[in-house]
Amino acid sequence: MKKNLIYLFVSFIILSCAQKKTSKENTSFAQFESLNDSLTVDLKTLYEQGGIKGFSVAIVNQDTILYEKGFGFSDVGKKIAHTEHTVQNIASVSKTLIGVALLKAQEMGKLKLEDPVNKYLPFEVYNPYYPEDSITIKHLATHTSAIQDSDLYSEKSYIVKNADELELAKSIPSSEEFNAPDSAMPLEDFLKNFLSEGEAWYQKGNYLNKRPGALYEYTNVGATLAAYIIEVSTGKTYAEFTKEHILSPLKMTSSGWTYDDIDMSKYTKLYTVDGKEIPYYTLVTYPDGGLMTSMADMGKYLSELIRGYSGEGKLLSKESYAQIFSELLSEDNFEEERDTDRNFDDEYNSGLFIGYTPIGYIGHMGGDPGVSTFMFFNPKTKIGKLLFVNTDLDQKGADQFYEVWDKLGEYEVRLDQSFPE
Repeated sequence: MKKNLIYLFVSFIILSCAQKKTSKENTSFAQFESLNDSLTVDLKTLYEQGGIKGFSVAIVNQDTILYEKGFGFSDVGKKIAHTEHTVQNIASVSKTLIGVALLKAQEMGKLKLEDPVNKYLPFEVYNPYYPEDSITIKHLATHTSAIQDSDLYSEKSYIVKNADELELAKSIPSSEEFNAPDSAMPLEDFLKNFLSEGEAWYQKGNYLNKRPGALYEYTNVGATLAAYIIEVSTGKTYAEFTKEHILSPLKMTSSGWTYDDIDMSKYTKLYTVDGKEIPYYTLVTYPDGGLMTSMADMGKYLSELIRGYSGEGKLLSKESYAQIFSELLSEDNFEEERDTDRNFDDEYNSGLFIGYTPIGYIGHMGGDPGVSTFMFFNPKTKIGKLLFVNTDLDQKGADQFYEVWDKLGEYEVRLDQSFPE
């Protein structure tokens, strides 16, 4: 009898605890849903200001995607909604994959970050102002190689998808010059033409008059050179290598580097400020800004970066992620005082192809014709945010972009306060 009473008492306690836990979980879920609904209402209101044709957002932690949604249209003419599954190119946020790929190649014994680039290249690259000083892979990854893009980059890299749209593309106001499809070429040819003395586009002005390692100078060409070194050292194209070691392991099934890699029915139109369609285009230097992906896929990627920062990443070792996220620059690497007024300036400091902002957020921004993108996470809360836009931004559009971003930041704070670890 005593045993039965004890059994009944213990059972009652267990049942009561389970009920309390279930009740708490239900309350937390209701709060979470309420926050999500509130954010959706606020973002819809911001979209209705006009200016941006379509955008998508996500908020993630290292475990999951907390919120993802699209607003507006991916195709205004056909009234196709912009959703978290809409695919678009994400501009320079793509560069963060070069950092991950470099460390994977290093783990595989294919290269070392401290190695000179000329150890791997079939052509020579050196700064004509300091020809005895080696440019290293690490210099490329921190934008301190002394390579600079010059006007040649924007004149040579952008290629329209369809030849019959070249004249239309050239009529669109843009700092980039669009080229015909037959102007496309392998990475090796582009880089050799640009960087190697005596080649077609070579000029001393493609380099700074600074020693390699001395000065931060953001460079798309330098980023593409790092990706090409991955190709040479691994024997695989950069597209193949990143698919095998990044996209596939994270189940980023909507992502790729060419139009053949993606579902074109989900690909967004891109728009000018006044609402004209921008013809589809690609980049010869595709590693520096040509990833085509969805918000749903990039949410998975950002979650992995946060896990990596926490020492729990799946793609790389704890030690490799620590290298990626090391702050590697100092005041000496900047000619002018660093800008502290823009909270999300990703050039305040640098890891390996990933930036630090003045307020300590980690990530990258991107911009191309018809594209503006933000991807950052807060290392304190371990919450990350993404915003992709399919429209060129004038001042009104830029204000709207930052209002959306600030609204995501408000949600991050409320989420952290409501569900602290």
